[in-house]
Amino acid sequence: MDVTGNEPQAIDGDDDSAAVLRTVGKVIKMWRERAALKQSELGAAIGYSEEQVSSVERGRRAPRRQFLEAADQALGAGGMIAGLVKDVEQARYPKKVRDVAKLEAEAVEMGAYETMVISGLLQTPEYSRALFGARRPPFTEDELDQRAAGRLARQEIVNSSKASPVFSFVQDESTLRRPIGGKMVMRRQLEHLLEVGALRNFDIQVLPLDREDNAGLGGSFRLLRLNDGGTVGLNEVQLISRVISNPKEIQTLEMRYGIIRAQALTPRESLTFIEKMLGET
Repeated sequence: MDVTGNEPQAIDGDDDSAAVLRTVGKVIKMWRERAALKQSELGAAIGYSEEQVSSVERGRRAPRRQFLEAADQALGAGGMIAGLVKDVEQARYPKKVRDVAKLEAEAVEMGAYETMVISGLLQTPEYSRALFGARRPPFTEDELDQRAAGRLARQEIVNSSKASPVFSFVQDESTLRRPIGGKMVMRRQLEHLLEVGALRNFDIQVLPLDREDNAGLGGSFRLLRLNDGGTVGLNEVQLISRVISNPKEIQTLEMRYGIIRAQALTPRESLTFIEKMLGET
């Protein structure tokens, strides 16, 4: 039995994820056999069951950081096992998240218009988890952990010490008033928007509900200008996630986003608007 509270996680993964986990499992098995330990003996040494060690070695479960670090130390692997933490963490995220994260990592400029929820790159951990928790049919606990971790991992581009892209977000007012997770979760989310909106490479705008004109009634979308000069769009609706690269469609989205920004409050007015809402929460 796992006594650490960090049981390896079952992954409903794609072929790429499965290949990574099988490779990690083979590396752990090689070091275990080199140390002349049985699976039960390694499990006892690091606080996991024989079945859990077996599942990891067969690539059926993604070992958590604590498992890898403990195994590395117990087997004297000198960092060869612990060094796989990043690979396993990425394999744990859904393929859709990894694909989007790759595009975001190549972007020098991002724009997003959101009509239903706070944009993913702006979400607090509590808000994100509450959002995934509201899904119907519900996710299992492992799936919920997987998606919440993937959402936060994408935010590395926001918190990176490297040169960050220029970010522009337009939030429909309704996304600020929809109390995802309850009053306290939403309050912390609004505080986070104010913190992020104060950064020099961030513009957060609010499109008020009382605007007579709204060019974004067709729904949420994102635009990513890549470092090679190209632009792609991202559109997610019920059960569908689409990457848009057709030049005519990109031109339409760029024109639409420009109009939406013009219809919204300015970044400074928007922060004042959010501060007022925070005072009402």
